[in-house]
Amino acid sequence: MIRMNVAGLTIDPLTNSPIIILKDDSGERTLPIWIGLLEATAIASELENVEFSRPMTHDLFRNVLGELGAKLERIEVIDLKDNTYYALIHLGVAERRMKIDARPSDAIALALRHKAPIFVAPEVLDMSQLSPPEGEAQVGTEEGKKWAEVLESLSPEDFGKYKM
Repeated sequence: MIRMNVAGLTIDPLTNSPIIILKDDSGERTLPIWIGLLEATAIASELENVEFSRPMTHDLFRNVLGELGAKLERIEVIDLKDNTYYALIHLGVAERRMKIDARPSDAIALALRHKAPIFVAPEVLDMSQLSPPEGEAQVGTEEGKKWAEVLESLSPEDFGKYKM
């Protein structure tokens, strides 16, 4: 598994869909994941330290885990099938370890709230370079190469404040 960090959020100019950008610790490998607006809001609010008067869904889940004495140990993006990413949430309760199936966007929103590490399987990074979302630029085309260059060159400062 390759440790990744949230580099930021951006908007796909073609579809107006939010994209979360993960980068490895060296900054050499990037994984863009197209996500929903609600999940982007949950991630952005945590990245920007926005507090709401009432707990949002991911905050509620964090609070429930805390009350149960459970620890979110890590999340892993483990697969990419038919342009859909798959993730696991690793939980620990006392001596028991559990793996819970999750959408990567939800898993990342929770990992950020728990300060838990984010990992991506190397084969997912490899497949993501070959399998863009339907309707998106293909890697072998000029547009695909342009997107790959843009994503690889992004730094956290490029994102600025993300408002939803």
